[in-house]
Amino acid sequence: MDINVIFFGVLTEVTGTHLKHYRDIKSFSDLKYRIEDDYPEIVHYNFRIAVNNEITDEDPVLNDNDEVAYLPPFAGG
Repeated sequence: MDINVIFFGVLTEVTGTHLKHYRDIKSFSDLKYRIEDDYPEIVHYNFRIAVNNEITDEDPVLNDNDEVAYLPPFAGG
């Protein structure tokens, strides 16, 4: 399946991009492995995951053309 990954905040600096497209993803674990392979420094950062604009703390089930966002901690008012 094809997945679009969006990086926010400091993670755009770590990855050098705001958007990355991945093809032939089999699962969220596969996606995570590919991202860590492409951007090894990302493992040193805290972040949350959102799939199609919904934050999840679990290992989400992905579908073709889903959008996965990597969200660093944020604060504000």
